[in-house]
Amino acid sequence: MTLDITTWHWLALLASGACEIVGVSGFARLHRGQRASGVALLVMGFGCSLGLLSIAMRSIDMGVAYAIFTGIGTLGSTLLGMWLWGESRRPLRLAFVGLIVVAVIGLKLAS
Repeated sequence: MTLDITTWHWLALLASGACEIVGVSGFARLHRGQRASGVALLVMGFGCSLGLLSIAMRSIDMGVAYAIFTGIGTLGSTLLGMWLWGESRRPLRLAFVGLIVVAVIGLKLAS
């Protein structure tokens, strides 16, 4: 089974969102005083995420690609912050993050 180019672009978009989470975790490490690992994660994560996003946008509309990219980054960073650093798990916070996910899915369905 071979994947068509559009499928590869969607995979690049998903990977770019995952790399966005890596970049954001670099910010968290910097904030916690872990300078070397924070800078490394920040540069590597955001560099890869933007490169992969530009590849994804070759066949995915900019608005849809960016919404999905930021949605993955938001959801992943929120979950990572709760899991690793004990950030708030208040129901209202989770509900609003859920709304972001619903909006991203809706945008994809509408396009």
